[in-house]
Amino acid sequence: YLHFFCLRGLWSCIFHSFIHSIATQDPAKREMSNHSSGTWFLLGEFSEVRELQLLQATLFLVAYLAALTGNLLLLAVITLHQGLHTPMYFFLKNLSFLDLGYVSVTVPRAIFGSLTGDASISFWECVFQVFSFAGFGNAEIALLTVMSYDRYVAICQPLRYEVIMKRTACAQMAGASWVSGGLSAILHTAVTFSVPFSGRNVIRQFFCDIPQMIRLSGPRGNPGEVGLIFLMAGLSLACLVSITVSYALIFSTVLKFPSAKGRSKAFSTCLPHLAVVSLFLLTGSSEYLKPTSGDPLLLDQLLSVFYTVIPPALNPIIYSLRNKDIKAALGKGLWGMK
Repeated sequence: YLHFFCLRGLWSCIFHSFIHSIATQDPAKREMSNHSSGTWFLLGEFSEVRELQLLQATLFLVAYLAALTGNLLLLAVITLHQGLHTPMYFFLKNLSFLDLGYVSVTVPRAIFGSLTGDASISFWECVFQVFSFAGFGNAEIALLTVMSYDRYVAICQPLRYEVIMKRTACAQMAGASWVSGGLSAILHTAVTFSVPFSGRNVIRQFFCDIPQMIRLSGPRGNPGEVGLIFLMAGLSLACLVSITVSYALIFSTVLKFPSAKGRSKAFSTCLPHLAVVSLFLLTGSSEYLKPTSGDPLLLDQLLSVFYTVIPPALNPIIYSLRNKDIKAALGKGLWGMK
């Protein structure tokens, strides 16, 4: 029930906050914001040294190719292999779609900027980044919560698994994750760009990160977006607690397994899952909740890598490529499946 409360609360709070922000927005501010549509922003760089810029572009390219290859391969295997058409792999397909969109929003633009030395980004490109990044990110948080619930039912209530995780129920939970992400994207974008910027155009990050956009709104920031960030951080924390409780119940059940081999297998699978989810949620929350500094900090940019670049590249390995069913499907060959 905690999982459904988390999803329902995420959806409800996003929807009502969005309606409130639209209803209370000052028409004069909307007009001033529209005047900013021709603005160009300057993205921050990891270093001004050309060699380090090329090194950063190379590392980002390797991570991006790894994310693309792993997630596309996972999608192909699950789609083509009939034996993988189960709830767990259905959710993994959705996670791969989200990861592909999530990593493609920021990383290619950062690679292009490092290779060409062009750090500028247009107003509408920035709007697109804020919308897409918020949408994919929040949808992934909701989906990770659903996936932990799926594993809890499979291990702790195996006799009821087929009844609880019916096809319609799985589709509804996945759909709710996508819808919550879409509503969050609309709300973050509307609130972030509802306040005119103060004239500064330097974003001290390698993409249009919302906390840095708040800093550009003037000394008082954007109260609406600050409140929204704390709201979403609270919901993300609730999701993290829900995921942690699920895995705690899973571990307590696994410890009762008579086979040492079975216990070892379950722990080797669940612990990496929990580690990647915690890395994603904790680094993202800490970046969004800490005060923004007026000085460019390399630590901020490095911290953002842990929730923008690393999770999409690691998820296919952690969640699937270590799975014996996936390995068996790969062994048969993508085009020889029946």
